[in-house]
Amino acid sequence: MQVFITGGSGLIGSAVVRELLDNGHSVLALARSDASEAALRGAGAATVRGGLADLDVLRTGAAKADGVVHLAFSNDFSSPEALAAGVAEEGAALAALGEELVGSDRPLVTVSGTPWIPGRASTEADPVPTDGPVGGRGRSVMAALALAERGVRSAAVRMPRTVHNQGDGGFAGLLTQIARQTGVSGYPGDGTQRWPAVHALDAAVLFRLVLENAPAGTAWHAVDDEGDAVRDIATVIGRRLGVPVQQVPEETFGPIGAIFAADQPSSSAHTRQALGWQPRHPSLLEDLESIQPG
Repeated sequence: MQVFITGGSGLIGSAVVRELLDNGHSVLALARSDASEAALRGAGAATVRGGLADLDVLRTGAAKADGVVHLAFSNDFSSPEALAAGVAEEGAALAALGEELVGSDRPLVTVSGTPWIPGRASTEADPVPTDGPVGGRGRSVMAALALAERGVRSAAVRMPRTVHNQGDGGFAGLLTQIARQTGVSGYPGDGTQRWPAVHALDAAVLFRLVLENAPAGTAWHAVDDEGDAVRDIATVIGRRLGVPVQQVPEETFGPIGAIFAADQPSSSAHTRQALGWQPRHPSLLEDLESIQPG
């Protein structure tokens, strides 16, 4: 099928583009810069220039496609205001994409986060949070899934806290970035809180499976590691960078500090059984061993 994708040049998106192309699909990708456009075309995708705020461009791309994969997000966590602006921009973009597909029975696959449930690993049956710093993303995804009642084969792939490849990406990547800047590999709380994780190449396979096969209105978990202790993650980062490992205040991590401190393991048992998805690439702690000092 012809797939319109946003965020196709990012860590996850570039893997999804390659997975789609390698499995017989064609890709039309949104590109907001010359560098993104060059990377996408180099991978074999066609491109259309624009960003998430260009709603007419999004509608045109969706209208041309047999299915849509939405991955783009501003990823600006520098302040509560910047985060809120990114959430609002994404919500408007996802609504525009969904409205274009109403009545067509075409797939709309969007990205979400795995929820956190006190005392146990979350499952695909648990609702995503709709309050807190990123609650707006949850509300946007729920609205997209509700389009199943209006003739859209909408589905959400819930991503864990860290999507990684070659030692970078996600929350673990932010820990590495901060450790390089501060000279300390820090973790909030006592470090026993757990973060789920998945390799980007394994996540890409799940996006394709959901695009091709998932029923309307469903949610799926792209989780390989159910929960790595944050202190263990920080320990590997500290050893690879040659910096001390220690507890640091939640405020170190800005407006998402409280999320960093939360225990949030997650299961993908239903996803694996229902869609036949089997992660095959290195775990997070194995992949972090590829971090280069300096």
